[in-house]
This record gives sequence, C-alpha cells and structure tokens, in this order.
Amino acid sequence: MLQNLKMHTKKSQEVKGVNLLIIRDEFTDNSTVGKLFVNGEFFCHTLELPYLDNKRSISCIPDGQYKVRMRYARESATRDYLHLLVEDVKDRTYILFHRGNSAKDTRGCILVGIGHQQDFVSNSTLAMDLLMKEIINLGGTNINLIIKNK
Repeated sequence: MLQNLKMHTKKSQEVKGVNLLIIRDEFTDNSTVGKLFVNGEFFCHTLELPYLDNKRSISCIPDGQYKVRMRYARESATRDYLHLLVEDVKDRTYILFHRGNSAKDTRGCILVGIGHQQDFVSNSTLAMDLLMKEIINLGGTNINLIIKNK
C-alpha cells in the first residue's frame, strides 16, 4: 500500500509539472534583474541582458510563456553541469539558465544567483545547484516558464 502511495505521489508531481515564473523588476542599460519563483515560492534572483528587440547575443528574450527542459552536461560543449534549456524562443536558440554573475557572463541566457546588486547576481553556482535539485525533486519534467516585466 505504501509503495502504491509513493507511485501515486510521483505520478501526481509529474502531471503537475514545474512552474517557473520570472518577474523582471530592475532594468538598466547593462542588465535586467528579476526574481525567480518555483511553483509560486520565491527561489532566487535572475540576471539577463537588457531587452534590445530580441537580437541574438545582445538581448534578453521577450516576456511570455515557454517550455523548458533539463539539459545534461554531455549535450553541451560549454557547460559541464546540469542546466536548463528554454525551448521555442522566436528567432533564438540555446537560451539557457546557467551560472554567471554579470552581463558579461551571458549572451542572452538567464543567470541565477542567491543575492543581487545592480547589474550583478551573487552565489550563482549555489543558486544553480539548488535550482536543479528542486526541479529534480519536483519530478524534473513538464517544466513551464512564464516571464513578466514589472
């Protein structure tokens, strides 16, 4: 009976999925800083490039809804750790959630950090590791991302 309950719980988590929400709330000429929520709970801060008409390598992606999947180190030539890939971004490819502290560490991707200052997020490695553990604990599939500008 206990095993059936565990299987049912895991199945429920997989069906429910993981809901990521980024609220972008600080905009400068160098970066866009926001807050990341996982299933409605604040999780960490984010840093992206400023919005420059969704231009490749110099702009953050548009606000909106996206599917996300886990991307393994073996799939990447540059990331030797588990990270996230944002899928089906119009006119863009390989938009990732990954480690980094400032705009110089991204070419359009989303950086995560525990703390933040203007144009900077801190403890990015820890934030990324904790984010991936949380997503795995929530089933690791059916990951949805909503980005909103405040």
